[in-house]
Amino acid sequence: MNPTIRHITIDCAGDPYDLARFWSELLGRPLAEDDKPGDPEALIADPRGGPALLFVRVGERKTATKNRLHLDLWPTGRTRAQEVARAVALGARQLADHTRPDGTGWITLADPEGNEFCMERGEPH
Repeated sequence: MNPTIRHITIDCAGDPYDLARFWSELLGRPLAEDDKPGDPEALIADPRGGPALLFVRVGERKTATKNRLHLDLWPTGRTRAQEVARAVALGARQLADHTRPDGTGWITLADPEGNEFCMERGEPH
Protein backbone atom coordinates (compact mmCIF):
# COMPACT_ATOMS: atom_id res chain seq x y z
CA MET A 1 0.00 0.00 0.00
CA ASN A 2 1.27 3.53 -0.79
CA PRO A 3 1.67 6.26 1.84
CA THR A 4 -0.90 8.99 2.34
CA ILE A 5 -0.07 12.66 2.93
CA ARG A 6 -1.13 13.32 6.52
CA HIS A 7 0.25 16.83 7.10
CA ILE A 8 1.73 19.62 5.07
CA THR A 9 4.18 21.16 7.52
CA ILE A 10 4.97 24.87 7.50
CA ASP A 11 7.97 26.14 9.47
CA CYS A 12 7.41 29.22 11.65
CA ALA A 13 10.02 31.57 13.10
CA GLY A 14 7.31 33.23 15.22
CA ASP A 15 4.40 31.74 17.14
CA PRO A 16 2.92 28.81 15.16
CA TYR A 17 -0.49 29.58 16.70
CA ASP A 18 -0.49 33.08 15.17
CA LEU A 19 0.36 31.83 11.69
CA ALA A 20 -2.10 28.95 12.00
CA ARG A 21 -4.80 31.44 13.00
CA PHE A 22 -4.18 33.40 9.76
CA TRP A 23 -4.53 30.21 7.69
CA SER A 24 -7.51 29.03 9.76
CA GLU A 25 -9.39 32.23 8.96
CA LEU A 26 -8.33 32.26 5.30
CA LEU A 27 -9.31 28.63 4.69
CA GLY A 28 -12.29 28.49 7.04
CA ARG A 29 -10.84 25.49 8.89
CA PRO A 30 -10.74 25.32 12.68
CA LEU A 31 -7.58 25.15 14.74
CA ALA A 32 -7.19 22.02 16.85
CA GLU A 33 -9.04 22.48 20.14
CA ASP A 34 -5.93 21.91 22.27
CA ASP A 35 -3.73 24.47 20.42
CA LYS A 36 -2.97 27.75 22.18
CA PRO A 37 -0.60 30.72 21.81
CA GLY A 38 2.99 29.85 22.67
CA ASP A 39 2.70 26.14 21.77
CA PRO A 40 5.59 24.80 19.63
CA GLU A 41 3.11 23.66 16.97
CA ALA A 42 -0.47 24.23 15.80
CA LEU A 43 -2.71 22.13 13.56
CA ILE A 44 -5.51 22.89 11.12
CA ALA A 45 -7.40 19.77 10.01
CA ASP A 46 -9.33 19.45 6.77
CA PRO A 47 -12.94 18.57 7.68
CA ARG A 48 -13.23 16.81 4.29
CA GLY A 49 -10.37 14.45 5.18
CA GLY A 50 -7.53 15.94 3.16
CA PRO A 51 -4.07 16.63 4.58
CA ALA A 52 -3.90 18.84 7.65
CA LEU A 53 -1.68 21.93 7.83
CA LEU A 54 0.85 21.63 10.66
CA PHE A 55 2.69 24.78 11.78
CA VAL A 56 5.94 24.10 13.66
CA ARG A 57 8.31 26.54 15.36
CA VAL A 58 11.87 26.45 14.01
CA GLY A 59 14.91 28.39 15.20
CA GLU A 60 15.61 30.29 12.00
CA ARG A 61 13.74 32.58 9.63
CA LYS A 62 13.07 31.77 5.98
CA THR A 63 16.37 32.13 4.10
CA ALA A 64 15.41 31.56 0.45
CA THR A 65 13.53 34.21 -1.49
CA LYS A 66 11.45 31.62 -3.36
CA ASN A 67 9.51 28.81 -1.70
CA ARG A 68 10.32 25.32 -2.96
CA LEU A 69 6.73 24.32 -2.21
CA HIS A 70 3.63 26.49 -2.02
CA LEU A 71 -0.15 26.16 -1.90
CA ASP A 72 -2.36 27.03 -4.87
CA LEU A 73 -5.79 28.06 -3.62
CA TRP A 74 -8.98 27.89 -5.65
CA PRO A 75 -11.70 30.27 -4.48
CA THR A 76 -15.19 28.91 -3.98
CA GLY A 77 -18.14 31.19 -3.38
CA ARG A 78 -16.04 34.32 -3.99
CA THR A 79 -14.06 35.75 -6.88
CA ARG A 80 -10.27 35.71 -6.95
CA ALA A 81 -10.25 39.48 -6.36
CA GLN A 82 -12.50 39.10 -3.31
CA GLU A 83 -10.29 36.34 -1.88
CA VAL A 84 -7.12 38.34 -2.48
CA ALA A 85 -8.65 41.35 -0.72
CA ARG A 86 -9.74 39.13 2.17
CA ALA A 87 -6.27 37.54 2.44
CA VAL A 88 -4.64 40.99 2.51
CA ALA A 89 -7.09 42.15 5.19
CA LEU A 90 -6.07 39.08 7.25
CA GLY A 91 -2.37 39.99 6.97
CA ALA A 92 -1.11 38.64 3.63
CA ARG A 93 0.91 40.72 1.16
CA GLN A 94 0.31 40.68 -2.58
CA LEU A 95 3.58 39.96 -4.40
CA ALA A 96 2.67 39.62 -8.09
CA ASP A 97 -0.36 39.61 -10.36
CA HIS A 98 -0.21 37.02 -13.14
CA THR A 99 -3.80 37.55 -14.30
CA ARG A 100 -4.13 37.25 -18.07
CA PRO A 101 -6.49 39.39 -20.17
CA ASP A 102 -8.94 36.47 -20.43
CA GLY A 103 -9.12 36.20 -16.61
CA THR A 104 -7.03 33.04 -16.26
CA GLY A 105 -3.81 33.07 -14.27
CA TRP A 106 -3.12 33.69 -10.60
CA ILE A 107 -2.02 36.19 -7.99
CA THR A 108 0.99 35.41 -5.80
CA LEU A 109 0.73 36.41 -2.14
CA ALA A 110 2.78 35.89 1.02
CA ASP A 111 1.41 35.00 4.44
CA PRO A 112 2.48 37.02 7.51
CA GLU A 113 5.79 35.08 7.72
CA GLY A 114 6.56 35.44 4.01
CA ASN A 115 5.47 31.97 2.85
CA GLU A 116 4.20 32.29 -0.71
CA PHE A 117 0.86 31.01 -1.96
CA CYS A 118 -1.17 31.59 -5.10
CA MET A 119 -4.81 32.49 -5.55
CA GLU A 120 -6.12 31.06 -8.80
CA ARG A 121 -9.24 32.03 -10.67
CA GLY A 122 -12.24 30.45 -8.97
CA GLU A 123 -15.58 29.20 -10.12
CA PRO A 124 -17.31 31.20 -12.86
CA HIS A 125 -19.90 33.62 -11.43
